[in-house]
Amino acid sequence: MMSKALRKIVRIDEQKCNGCGLCVPACAEGALQIIDGKAKLVSDNYCDGLGACLGECPQGAITIEEREAEEFDEGVARQHPDSEKGAGEEAACGGCPSAAVRQIAHQEVRDVFPMGQSRQQSMLCHWPVQLSLVPPSAAFLNDARVILVGDCVPFAYADFHRGLLRDHALLVACPKLDDFSAHLIKLTDILSHSKVKSIDVVRMEVPCCGGLTQMVKQAMQLSGRNIPLQETVIGINGEIK
Repeated sequence: MMSKALRKIVRIDEQKCNGCGLCVPACAEGALQIIDGKAKLVSDNYCDGLGACLGECPQGAITIEEREAEEFDEGVARQHPDSEKGAGEEAACGGCPSAAVRQIAHQEVRDVFPMGQSRQQSMLCHWPVQLSLVPPSAAFLNDARVILVGDCVPFAYADFHRGLLRDHALLVACPKLDDFSAHLIKLTDILSHSKVKSIDVVRMEVPCCGGLTQMVKQAMQLSGRNIPLQETVIGINGEIK
């Protein structure tokens, strides 16, 4: 019988939970699953109590409480089938399949379009890319140069993949239309739990998009990380300002 101790652990309010599954890929230990349409804590000893899943719940159904629970066992958590898998493997996920973590290896592109135009090589090296879906402990963030991009940038800047995305881990967000507070929590968790080497913010010239840069500065302050930060501004006509 495993010993119990008073410690911090997640609590899920089933009345608020709508089963969206966004919390599941955020937990690298696989402590959460969607069961009968609701998020459930699979086992107390899978949960480290750090709360990486907190910023993922749009319903506010997840909190951290202090109660008597089995001690967190990292070895057991890593071995069970729903914990995060290594590079190149899709993480088991009881939530939305679009949030399953994977890394992408590209092969040389040989497709040729009419008029002799070759298709540009994709530089995307992982999935997911939306900030709200990326687990803070995702393997592709370790020792990574991160590029945080406003939603509209790839549509405005034609050479995005070749000119900006190459050799970066991509995070996508909109400071105006998304939940800024939730994104700030997630970015702070990422900086706290991964070994991100630098962040390049690429935003549109419109004023609201400047919130991305402020988000990074606040996340660095909250996480205690001081890493290189660079900002690139894209004009609505598609040029680098």
